[in-house]
Amino acid sequence: MTKLKYTFKSDVLFKLLFVKYPELLRRLIAELLKIPFESITEFDITNSEMPPETIGTKFCRLDVAMIVNGQKVNLEIQVENEGDFPERSLFHWARQYSVALPEGEDYSKLPRTIIIGIVHFKMFKCKEFHSEIRALEVTRHTELSNKFGLHFFELPKLPKTVNAKSGLELWLALFKAKTEEELAKIEEMGVPVMKEAIGAYRHISASAEFQEMERMRSKARHDEAQALKNAEQRGEKRGEKRGEKRSDKKWERVVADKDAAHTAAIADKDAAIADKDAAIADKDALIAELREKLGGK
Repeated sequence: MTKLKYTFKSDVLFKLLFVKYPELLRRLIAELLKIPFESITEFDITNSEMPPETIGTKFCRLDVAMIVNGQKVNLEIQVENEGDFPERSLFHWARQYSVALPEGEDYSKLPRTIIIGIVHFKMFKCKEFHSEIRALEVTRHTELSNKFGLHFFELPKLPKTVNAKSGLELWLALFKAKTEEELAKIEEMGVPVMKEAIGAYRHISASAEFQEMERMRSKARHDEAQALKNAEQRGEKRGEKRGEKRSDKKWERVVADKDAAHTAAIADKDAAIADKDAAIADKDALIAELREKLGGK
């Protein structure tokens, strides 16, 4: 197996590819949102710029923002599970939605805003690889507003055998591919848009523009990792100066966890007692009511 040097999951390649080939992006969005390709009459990438100072910045997000038939759509790929992706997606949605209101306009002018995340880790305890999140009332499932939408596509849950008739599965298989053999397998299916996408990938990944951007991005990642490591080491040294040892900190966490569990258990017991007391009070009230009725007779 020949491992790919760069995959579709590389954020630099991902952004550059779809900025350079917007028609491919349009076809991808049609599959991700399950809408006919021909129905997309308005399509505009709103953040196509990739200045060097941005590429080389730590913690920089290389997403693709679009206007699709009057809707704000944001597409991002996330490789590592940093533990806060759902919250980050909500924050990103709120920011995109709130800045879309023109000054002096009423709230009805706010556009539908959709965040799409293609993730290389499992988010939900289900077998489905696609999850759509909307604002619904919890019992009646009445939608609060259709202007809120989050879509997550979990690559590890993709079927091992991809359906050649499913455009969505084929696109996600491209993002999941790690070897030349996997790309060749998709190419052999004879789907024109997949051949076009793989050809565009090869052209972009071999370009000097991409190579330089990837070098800067890689350096930013190394700088970020080194900064975090240095911060941890400084924190450990400060702790040692105060007479704290790492084993002491670990023991403190264990004790804190046990205290929290004990407190929760007590709270559960208190709640159970309160429920029993309420039930007894209800019975006493019923007995008193019956005695009053009997006495009245």
